[in-house]
Amino acid sequence: MRINIPPITRALLLSTIFFTVLYALARWNALSQNAGDAVPAFSPSIPFLTLVPSMSVYYPWTIVTSTFVEQNVLNLLINTTAVYLSGKYLERAWGSRDFATIVVVATVVPNLLVIFTYVLWAVVTRNTTRADTPIAGAISLQAAFLVAFKNLVPEHTVSLYKGTIKVRVKHFPFIFLILNTFSGIVFGTDTALLLGWYGLISTFIYLRFFKYQSEVGTKGDASETFAFATFFPNVIQPFVSIFCDYIYNLACQLKIISPFSDEAIASSNEQATAREGGLPVAINQNRVAKLASKQEEVERRRQLALKALDERLRNPASSHDPTPDSTSTVPAAPPSEQPSK
Repeated sequence: MRINIPPITRALLLSTIFFTVLYALARWNALSQNAGDAVPAFSPSIPFLTLVPSMSVYYPWTIVTSTFVEQNVLNLLINTTAVYLSGKYLERAWGSRDFATIVVVATVVPNLLVIFTYVLWAVVTRNTTRADTPIAGAISLQAAFLVAFKNLVPEHTVSLYKGTIKVRVKHFPFIFLILNTFSGIVFGTDTALLLGWYGLISTFIYLRFFKYQSEVGTKGDASETFAFATFFPNVIQPFVSIFCDYIYNLACQLKIISPFSDEAIASSNEQATAREGGLPVAINQNRVAKLASKQEEVERRRQLALKALDERLRNPASSHDPTPDSTSTVPAAPPSEQPSK
């Protein structure tokens, strides 16, 4: 039986299995070599596969490979399931090229930020072991998938335990962050905490400001329903919005991003409305096409008005023509209205 898996999703699955098996073999070899040492055998470092901040300069490829290394069977099952289910949907919805770009963003950017964080942590606390922390796992990639689903199908409801628990897709990113944050603070899994936050933020920034929308020919998603504040509960959204607005205005002033135009906001809101209403793709594209056509008509009329104004400014006399003849005769009244003699 043939299993139809898109190419990038297939490559992710094979990479995860390959690098995890390779890591297990390398780890088993390290354990066997250190069997007689006093070094804790349960935590060998494999710096040529996992990301070790202090050694990343010598093994730069670990910025990518560490994402595909899972340290136990449970994490391997969770990650491969997430990649298989999410990858098939997202790659078919966006295409292989856009999906691959998301994977690169969610893999490279969070790992670079983690390197900087742990090195800074080691310098500030003077605890050099923080820079030797091995980092592995696809937490940032899982966060990216949740952000992508919030962008595409935010109002879709997922039912768990035969409908006992129902959760909308737009709430999953916040639940994911809360769980990883709690685990990082309570159980010391700070790598998952950092990768979760960095993966979510980097993916959001790319989708919000840089991803090209081929349907309308604009960059990013300026819809109000995809603002960063909407990732959080309604109670704290106003406070998050204040902070996000400040960051957005600062980034625009520094020319890091371009401010959204009114047309881009209207177009993105139209797309978001279509997605929230569960409209078919064909209907959605039709509505977007109509909106784009309407915007083109407005732009055409604006150009004509500017041209007419320019012509009037070049020939001011034509806009103040005097009356042809002040002594022109008034049309005669109808016979019925002429005075009798």
